Amino acid sequence: MKDDKIIVVFGGSFNPPLNSHFSLAEQIISEYENVEKLIFVPVNQKYQKKGLLDNKYRYEMLKSVCDKNDKFEVSDIELKKKRQPYTIETLEEIQKQYPEKTIWFTTGSDNLKELKTWEKAEDLVKKFKILVLERDEDCLEDIIKQDKFLSNNEKTFIKVKNSVRSSLSSSFVRNKIKEGKSIRYFTPDEVYEYINRNKLFE
Repeated sequence: MKDDKIIVVFGGSFNPPLNSHFSLAEQIISEYENVEKLIFVPVNQKYQKKGLLDNKYRYEMLKSVCDKNDKFEVSDIELKKKRQPYTIETLEEIQKQYPEKTIWFTTGSDNLKELKTWEKAEDLVKKFKILVLERDEDCLEDIIKQDKFLSNNEKTFIKVKNSVRSSLSSSFVRNKIKEGKSIRYFTPDEVYEYINRNKLFE
């Protein structure tokens, strides 16, 4: 029997983690009173993405911030794998760790449009709730309406309330570093200092 507490899983490359990642996480926790904590899950460096930092760096940057917030946690669940696991595999493993809790997965509306192509998409939408952050000019209701798979599983999707939209991206921040420009205030101070100390993205 599950209690009424929710664990939110926030996956991503976090290359590097930005203020916008953490402000979204804080917003989710404050908007949904049953959310017990939010777990950041960085992807494995085997994930096919150009310029992805080693697992160690991305994990430690997230941890430097999460250690100062008792509602935040960072998991190395995907980093320990020999390949990049599918989302369904990660969520099922986290569910085993928290059998009494309800698991929500956070994704952007851009990714939602491709959800039907994900591994075991049918299982994913039946087993877990999906918290959707609207990106750019996207409207969640319109995206669902225009996609049969999504509309058939409409009750699975929850729109992030009153979300503050940000066009800031990790790639923008990486480019600023390469140009020798300041990234202060784009990332938390802990991340900013970590990047400088380890001379990342230069």
